[in-house]
Amino acid sequence: MKNFFTRKNGFIILMILSTFTLAGSAAYYSVFGLSSLFAGARTEVIIMAGALEFAKIILASYLHNYWKVIGWLKWYLVSAVVILMMITSLGIYGFLTSAYQTTSDKFTILNKEVSVVDVKRNRFKEQLVDLNAEKKLLETSISSLRGGLATNNFQTERGAASQRRVLSSELKTAVQQRDILTLKIESLNDSLTSLDLQILDKESNNDVAAEIGPLRYLDKLTGWGMDKIVNWFTLLIVLVFDPLAISMVIALNKLVKEVKIEETKPIEEKPIKEEIVVEEPNKTVEETIIENVEAKEEKPDIVFEPTTEEALNLYNEEPKPTPQPPAHTYVKTGADRYR
Repeated sequence: MKNFFTRKNGFIILMILSTFTLAGSAAYYSVFGLSSLFAGARTEVIIMAGALEFAKIILASYLHNYWKVIGWLKWYLVSAVVILMMITSLGIYGFLTSAYQTTSDKFTILNKEVSVVDVKRNRFKEQLVDLNAEKKLLETSISSLRGGLATNNFQTERGAASQRRVLSSELKTAVQQRDILTLKIESLNDSLTSLDLQILDKESNNDVAAEIGPLRYLDKLTGWGMDKIVNWFTLLIVLVFDPLAISMVIALNKLVKEVKIEETKPIEEKPIKEEIVVEEPNKTVEETIIENVEAKEEKPDIVFEPTTEEALNLYNEEPKPTPQPPAHTYVKTGADRYR
């Protein structure tokens, strides 16, 4: 159990998990992508595509392990695997483009709703411009009527009173019309504000707008259009997805095969070096005695030479001088000390 949790076994387990996850997800997207292309026989297409995906993985492993013994059949199997990879890639492309098309349709509906509100807002803006122009004319007319009344007050001729009554009536009518126009303008302004808020709410608080936000940013950044950007991204995913899954299946088979070869190799036993011990012959008693005597003779004689104070304290006399050998003699160890 201890040998199981090694670095090599851990890598093999990770390789197995990643391979089956990638191959399984590729098969899932391919199967449901093909079923969306042939929606009239959805269940039958799912069964057929699932069987083909499983056979493709088994064929890839079989070709790797038994390439040398298959014979001419391997060329048909290789072509079958390649065609199945193309079918899988087509299914993945169909699945991804179908998902994008659903979001794109919702986004198109959202744009149409916004355009309808925008058309209504533009119509209100045109009415607002006309009403403002009419109000401006009325204000000019009111100013002139008030000026006429001001000058008519100083006239005392016959008929001036009736003229003042006419001017007052016209002024009153103009003021009423101006007030009505003012109410209409305020109402149009409120309507325009409400429409602006509706457009803002549709563009910001909608789930579709949030999902398609990155694509809109890339569209503004590149100017390619969202459809073209999605098409290129989908092609890149398709070119990597299923070929990588088949490559990992082959790599996993190769890894497992190498591990089995390493496990079946015989363990080479290192030869044990034997140390040859040479026993010395037993020495005689005489040889042992001679060696002990020579060892003692090799040790130098230790002569105690006290100082003057030590000699007085120990012997109460002057220290005796150490006898020196004659000039023609030399000192040797052992029995021949002086000669």
